[in-house]
Amino acid sequence: MSRNAPAIDAQRLSLILNDLRLPAIKLVWSDFTTRADKEGWPGARLLAALAEHEIAERDRRRIERHLGEARLPPGKTLDSFAFDAVPMISRAQVTALCSGDGWLEKGANLILFGPPGGGKTHLAAAIGLALIENGWRVLFTRTSDLVQKLQVARRELALEAAIAKLDKYHLLVLDDLAYVTKDQAETSVLFELISARYERRSTLITANQPFGEWNRVFPDPAMTLAAVDRLVHHATIFEMNVESYRRRSAIQRQSRAGRPPTFATIKSTQEMSRSDNQTCE
Repeated sequence: MSRNAPAIDAQRLSLILNDLRLPAIKLVWSDFTTRADKEGWPGARLLAALAEHEIAERDRRRIERHLGEARLPPGKTLDSFAFDAVPMISRAQVTALCSGDGWLEKGANLILFGPPGGGKTHLAAAIGLALIENGWRVLFTRTSDLVQKLQVARRELALEAAIAKLDKYHLLVLDDLAYVTKDQAETSVLFELISARYERRSTLITANQPFGEWNRVFPDPAMTLAAVDRLVHHATIFEMNVESYRRRSAIQRQSRAGRPPTFATIKSTQEMSRSDNQTCE
């Protein structure tokens, strides 16, 4: 600080920054001004540096909050997704979707089809993570878990309010649609959710069955047709018809150990296949 410059009342400045809701500047202004004095920064540069720091910290805190509320499964990123094992999925197309521009603003949907173990959940979570990092809000949930919550809300005459609360999420990821019980009460709240978000908010769905088999989810053929119609009207659809990661990994582990797959390994992978059809990805 210049010898002739007036002294700064640090306590008063902290109170002012509190009132202005500038917590990041409050923490660093002293260091920034010391550096500015040493390096002879003009006032505009100091002001810009402080403002940029505040904005960066707000972005960091926002992403941190949104990651906490998103409930994404851990470790599922685009970098760890094996694009080479799913050749029908374009990395460039997925990267473009992760910006969120255009499709989220229009309430368009994303649907991932494929057998169990093919990476649908991983890709859905990775897209959700990238969107959060780009400033969007995402909620990841097993479809059956959310349906149960909505059923409770219906019994309490609060279904409309519960669905409205989900509007704050630009993308709602419904993982494992097929595991919803074919029950009129469950599927009706799921249909109401799909209808409420139609052309307003985006939904990402992972499902083991193609649309032609969705009558296993919705008991009413008319409801099945209406649900599919709303979901595909503005949608990007990925068909991930590949071998299960889990079965392939088990065989690869045997190969890396320097021996061919044994009968036990093959039997184990067959059991994984049966298990995959009973449990979530």
